[in-house]
Amino acid sequence: MLGRSTERKFGRRASIQSLPSLRDKDKENEDPFSRGVGGPELDEDGNEEQRVVLPQSSSRVSRDTQEPFMGIKARRKTSMNRQFRGDYLNVASNQIILKLLEKQGDRHVLFADSVVKLSRLGKIKRQVFMITDVAAYILDAQWGNLKRRIALQAIEKVCLSELSDNFFAIIVPSEYDNLLASTRKTEIVTILVEATKKVMGNPLEVVFSNRFEYYVGSDSVTEVIFEQVEGGVKTKFVHK
Repeated sequence: MLGRSTERKFGRRASIQSLPSLRDKDKENEDPFSRGVGGPELDEDGNEEQRVVLPQSSSRVSRDTQEPFMGIKARRKTSMNRQFRGDYLNVASNQIILKLLEKQGDRHVLFADSVVKLSRLGKIKRQVFMITDVAAYILDAQWGNLKRRIALQAIEKVCLSELSDNFFAIIVPSEYDNLLASTRKTEIVTILVEATKKVMGNPLEVVFSNRFEYYVGSDSVTEVIFEQVEGGVKTKFVHK
């Protein structure tokens, strides 16, 4: 894409080798910004800061499945060895989403839940994030209207910090990237990796770094910098 450089700086990499269960109860329903994250602030340079189908299987998440995250990314005790359920929105009963999936040709819903999306203007908006056997979707949280569809083979990598925040960036070189936040980021990344592996034959690259860039447009870049501070994680957005 014009104006977009293919050279990027990334941190440590990991790949996930197996997909855990997409069933059983997940008790953590906290807001993605509820721990160490607050509203945007401006530093002295004017940069923003934040403190920061339908078929399902049944088995427990194993320690082996979560191992790529351990020793690299700080984890909360509540997120370790957690059971994955997959569809937290009961997509089977949502006719709007079912019609959308039928039109697109998707067969299985692997994950569906509300997330927080950061817009290119730095605004925070709650939307629905969904993963199927062939694509990832961002939908309007209120009406279920399609905001974006990303073919799994178009996703180059997923970026996360090494700290216990809820952010993750989906990197799509042929289009633009998305920065999202979810308390279920481990489940999201695990499912993305396994679904991509089934489509492409190779697992999706997962990169851990306390600073990374993502493209909010063809020539608009934002760098995210994470820092551990007392009481949580401080997140700084530098618009380039």
